[in-house]
Amino acid sequence: MGNADYECPRRVSIPPSKPFFKSLKSGLKETLFPDDPFRQFKNQSASRKLLLGLQYFVPILEWAPRYTFEFFKSDLLAGITIASLAVPQGISYANLANLPPILGLYSSFVPPLVYAMMGSSKDLAVGTVAVGSLLISSMLGKEVNPNENPKLYVQLALTATFFAGVFQASLGFLRLGFVVDFLSHATIVGFMGGAATVVCLQQLKGILGLVRFTHATDLQSVMRSVFSQTNQWRWESGVLGCCFLLFLLLTRYFSKKKATFFWINAMAPLTSVILGSVLVYFTDAERHGVQVIGQLKKGLNPPSLSELDFGSPYLITAVKTGVIIGVIALAEGIAVGRSFAMFKNYHIDGNKEMVAFGMMNIAGSCTSCYLTAGPFSRSAVNFNAGCKTAVSNIVMATAVMITLLFLTPLFHYTPLVVLSSIIIAAMLGLIDYEAVIHLWKLDKFDFIVCMSAYVGVVFGSVEIGLVIAVTISLLRVLLSVARPRTFVLGNIPNSVTYRSIDQYPVAKSVPGVLILHIDAPIYFANASYLRERISRWIYEEEEKLKISGETGLQYVILDMSSVGSIDTSGISMFEEIKKVVDRRGLKLLLANPRSEVIKKLNNSKFIENIGQEWIYLTVAEAVAACNFMLHTCKSNPEVEYNSQDDNV
Repeated sequence: MGNADYECPRRVSIPPSKPFFKSLKSGLKETLFPDDPFRQFKNQSASRKLLLGLQYFVPILEWAPRYTFEFFKSDLLAGITIASLAVPQGISYANLANLPPILGLYSSFVPPLVYAMMGSSKDLAVGTVAVGSLLISSMLGKEVNPNENPKLYVQLALTATFFAGVFQASLGFLRLGFVVDFLSHATIVGFMGGAATVVCLQQLKGILGLVRFTHATDLQSVMRSVFSQTNQWRWESGVLGCCFLLFLLLTRYFSKKKATFFWINAMAPLTSVILGSVLVYFTDAERHGVQVIGQLKKGLNPPSLSELDFGSPYLITAVKTGVIIGVIALAEGIAVGRSFAMFKNYHIDGNKEMVAFGMMNIAGSCTSCYLTAGPFSRSAVNFNAGCKTAVSNIVMATAVMITLLFLTPLFHYTPLVVLSSIIIAAMLGLIDYEAVIHLWKLDKFDFIVCMSAYVGVVFGSVEIGLVIAVTISLLRVLLSVARPRTFVLGNIPNSVTYRSIDQYPVAKSVPGVLILHIDAPIYFANASYLRERISRWIYEEEEKLKISGETGLQYVILDMSSVGSIDTSGISMFEEIKKVVDRRGLKLLLANPRSEVIKKLNNSKFIENIGQEWIYLTVAEAVAACNFMLHTCKSNPEVEYNSQDDNV
């Protein structure tokens, strides 16, 4: 570049300082209210604000006036379809949680009604979930034996559900939904797959007709419990279980082959229950070792507020269980809701969903219900059945209400082996091996997180698997913060664009100039690393130029375009880098510092230390200035850049 080509660079602006409380308010708003939910209240009358507020927390008030009969016909069909799935699944999952089967039906009555009023998803079908049931069984079962003290066990399950609801609603009201985001997609895939495997193994008790079985969930304990009781295996139960499992898997296969046959898969569990009950009744299989549900209590949900045991010595266990099952239920429910919302091109509010989940579990715990969420299998059936709104949940709840009032005696002869088959068939769908293969191809670290969660759940426990997966995920976040990427930039030929030399082999280094890009905010956690890494970049560049005999290094440019923020440790790091550069007889330049960064550098007097003339808007301008100096001051590369002081 010749001297005539050089243009005086533009000054980097230093934004005016904001008052502390104004900055704090702005930061909190961006953190807690990124979607700006208050914008709809601007310039509205008091009565209109009240109505909008009610519609925000109770969305049914917003869409109910526009509800049509055409919508109702679609929702009626969808609601009846998912009710046929809800009844057998509710009984099965309650059995999995070691709770009375009737609680599974109760949990498909009240919570769906609450969600229909407060939820924002049109497709989510509310009900009990297998993973939550397994967590309740494994965590509470360690403290209280459900067979020896069933009343206390049920009280703890209801109390844990209450705390799950309080935790979920609190996250929503406090706008802390980002907490759930720490459960990454890879974590959920591995955890759900591991939990599904454990649930399937637990169902060997029902398939083989065993009476005594381990409460542990790890693979070793389950296998030991199965093979130490070979003399107790019931071939009648095993044959019946395998037949119904094959029937359920075949119906799923045909439903997947042709989407219009979704109802076959949806009706299969209820069909299995009916066929199993009829078979047991007419063959008197109960006397031949086939275990049945027994009598179910008729009537609607009894109040259970008095059953919430806040004075129990096991209260800490109930709270811990409630928080864990609350997080898992939120992660699964919101992920399912968003996936179906994407298909229909509408938006669901994560924080409103948390409030809705929380309120339905609080209401459920007071009406003899245990944990409910938005299970994928039931929601998929709801979606495929053509639901239009959350009214499908109301229809389902109505069908369950009729079942509770009139039909519960019909389930007396339902064999437990059929329930086990229903659970296994549902759980096999949660083992998403295709997603695991995709993770392996796309991101090996995510694959490790996924498999760690899976192995932890299967060979340890559900809690261990969850802790391992979350710990590894957090470790990855910490590593990305503590070890940010830095790379050398080069010039793309015939342009003023500068890109990573590793990514773009055509990019050429600028003689005498080292351009480094810092790809993260600079905090106390990474300041020391960046100081050492930048110093090493300078040393390696000087050694490379010395060996090749090229022009010696004169300037170091730090591209700050990706540094969104900086703290005092980061500023100290820059001061130390400035000293390192000065000792080597080099000049340090900064390119494109962001608003918050330049403001703090100015307040710390670092800009005064480095000189305003060495800070540029772009890398191209910084390189142009370096080239200008290299070409005009070859006799004295250390000369100050005073000729431009009046222009910058």
